[in-house]
Amino acid sequence: MWTGALVSNTGTWMESVALGYYVAHTTGKASSAAVVTAAGFIPGAFVGPIGSAMADRLRRRKVLVVGNIASAVIASAIAIWVGTGNAHAGGLAVVAFLAGSVSMFTFPSFQTTLPNLVPRDQLVAAVGLSNAQWNIGRVIGPACAALAISIGDIQLALWCNAASYLAVCVAVSLVPFNQPPGERRPIFGALADGLRFARNTPAMRSMLVVMIATIAIASPFIAFVPLMATEVFGGHSAATSLLVTSQGVGAVTAAFTLGSVTNRWGLPTVMMAAVTALCPALILYAVAPTLWLAAIAIVLVGLTYGYSFTSFMGVAQQSAPDELRGRVLAVNSFVLGIMFPIGSLVQGQLADRVGLRWITAGSAVLLLAVLGVTRLKRGHVGSPSCPGPQTLPSM
Repeated sequence: MWTGALVSNTGTWMESVALGYYVAHTTGKASSAAVVTAAGFIPGAFVGPIGSAMADRLRRRKVLVVGNIASAVIASAIAIWVGTGNAHAGGLAVVAFLAGSVSMFTFPSFQTTLPNLVPRDQLVAAVGLSNAQWNIGRVIGPACAALAISIGDIQLALWCNAASYLAVCVAVSLVPFNQPPGERRPIFGALADGLRFARNTPAMRSMLVVMIATIAIASPFIAFVPLMATEVFGGHSAATSLLVTSQGVGAVTAAFTLGSVTNRWGLPTVMMAAVTALCPALILYAVAPTLWLAAIAIVLVGLTYGYSFTSFMGVAQQSAPDELRGRVLAVNSFVLGIMFPIGSLVQGQLADRVGLRWITAGSAVLLLAVLGVTRLKRGHVGSPSCPGPQTLPSM
């Protein structure tokens, strides 16, 4: 399962870099890049929570196989369309919405399968590998995309992504799923269970305040990395791959070190420190005078953002009992699916008017101010009800 997911995620990052470069090269507008990126995340607000709730009751093997076949078909359609040279940002946004809908429905079934694949005493090691797998794909994928584009063209990178979904189908067919029978709750009742749990759990309530601010204000930098490479630094696909890969290096480092860091300092402390440190890292990235200095700065951005985002998921998974895990994670999916598109669209419009550097640095200053106000009003975001880091399952 780990190998299949790594192959698939590598393909996903190849497509992300290839499409980001295509949109940036053909439009040169941050708002266009934001629309395409946001369209892929919007389903997280609506389809993601449904997928998370249904992961507690559907046969996960069937969900994963059917979902990945559908994703392969959509990715093939994108490759064919871009190959004609007639693809445009609006149409790609529609296709990205469809692809995101399938992905957001199937991913919770993969995520909630992890505790059933390994013995309980090996779960922490499996969680660490699962975190690293996504971020290793973030490092390998952009490099593979740059290679594919240089050898062939953008279409070759897109076809690689279409083929990569088959790796998950093969892996799922080979692995025994020891899935316990799920509770057959109505969809809205299941979603209400997750919301009720989040509202009544102090650790979840406090985490969600910080998560909402971080996703809405800081996360949009991800959508604009291709624009930073092409429009600000005047680079091409290789420059885009360099920045995306550098961000991935920081994220991989975060994935491999989060366990030891939280063992020492505790998850709530690490979460707040990471979100706070993300702000100066974003400012360094925004003001970097050269591409290579920006690449170094975005390593720090990837590290601090990696700690932050994984901590959000860690608090949710720590807090949730096994039978509610999918439904509790639906709350996080909803926040990500709503706040990231809104933040990206607003910042994209502003960046077209005042410049991408100013918007990136300004978002960091705004997030720092919000964190200061949050600390004054709520105090530290920790909670005794949040278990220790040794039990952390994650995405």
